[in-house]
This record gives sequence, C-alpha cells and structure tokens, in this order.
Amino acid sequence: MKRTREDNEDLRPSEGQDTVPAMTHRDQLKHLLLDRSVRFGNFTLSSGASSTYYIDARRTTMSAEGQVLVGWVGYEIVRKSGLEPTHLGGLTMGADPISYAIAHRSYLEGHPVDGFSVRKEAKHHGTGNRIEGGLDPSSRCLVIEDTLTTGKSTLSAVEALREDGVTVVGVLALVDRSDNAEDLFGEIGLPLLSVFSVQELLEENQP
Repeated sequence: MKRTREDNEDLRPSEGQDTVPAMTHRDQLKHLLLDRSVRFGNFTLSSGASSTYYIDARRTTMSAEGQVLVGWVGYEIVRKSGLEPTHLGGLTMGADPISYAIAHRSYLEGHPVDGFSVRKEAKHHGTGNRIEGGLDPSSRCLVIEDTLTTGKSTLSAVEALREDGVTVVGVLALVDRSDNAEDLFGEIGLPLLSVFSVQELLEENQP
C-alpha cells in the first residue's frame, strides 16, 4: 500500500506554538477514546466478569472525528502489517464503524480494502445471509474487534468466515483488554494486531 504525506503524520502546530510538540493521529485517537469511551465504576462485562472500568468504543468510533482518526490510524496498521487483506470487518455492530472508516481511508489512498459485516446469526428473510459485503472464495479477511476481552465473539466471526470458504489473515482490535487473546488466536494461526492496549489507556488516568 502506498504512503502519502497525510498518513499518521504529525499535525502541524499553529503559528506561535512551534515549541509545543505536535500530536500524531494516534495520540488524538487515544485522547478521544479517553474522553468519550473510558468510564470508571462497577461494571459487569458481557463475559460475566466484573470490572472497575468499561470501554464503550462506539462512542468514539461512531463520532465524526473518530471516523477520520480510526481511518488514518487503522489504515496505517493494516498497511504495515503485510497481511494484505482484501476485506475487513467483524461482528456487527462494534466492528462496523471501524471497518468502514478504514475502508474509506484505503480508497482515498488508492488501495481499496472493502468492508463486510457478520451477523450474530443468519437473518430469517431475504437472502438469509449471515455475512454481508460481497465476499468471494478469493477474499482475504482481516477480522475487526472494537474492544477485545475474551476473544470469544471474535472467534465466532472467524468461524463464520471460514465456514463461508474465505481466508482469514488475522485480527485487529482497537483496544485489547484481554489476558491471553494473542495465544488464543495464535493457536488457530492468526496474528493479533491492536491499536491500543488497555494498560496504555489506563496509565493516562493515573495521578
């Protein structure tokens, strides 16, 4: 994938502020996640586990600013990974805005990677598809997750894609809060990429 001058470049300081360090798109995305998506308290996760914090990534990824930043940062990670997917997506709806943002950015860069979406179960009307997005047997799919906890929902998407006869090349998480997901996916031959670890986000909130 070609690189343009806009790819995750440092944002230029305004006139009179040339002594202030520039923020990268990744820095901006991290601060947006901290502002919009990270909450502290007592929460029960979808896995049933208790947690003192919760990350609702959709509050970031569905925002206008988040769409632009996720596109920039996610595209760069995909480009540098060498996985060369033709499609990216995951379980609706957490993966959807991330997939579409990166797909949009990839088109602007001249190397389009299309999106897809995996339903939790096949619909009972119309075509009855569980996977939407025009995949074919030659498709190389990167599975997207917004916040990775146990990895079980991501595995469900991987299994659905493999049953559909396409190749899965890896997993990309916006935030990885898992304990052993890298080993979990490694056991089925998939590399795990992540934009942020949860430790990095939580460190920003330390006094």
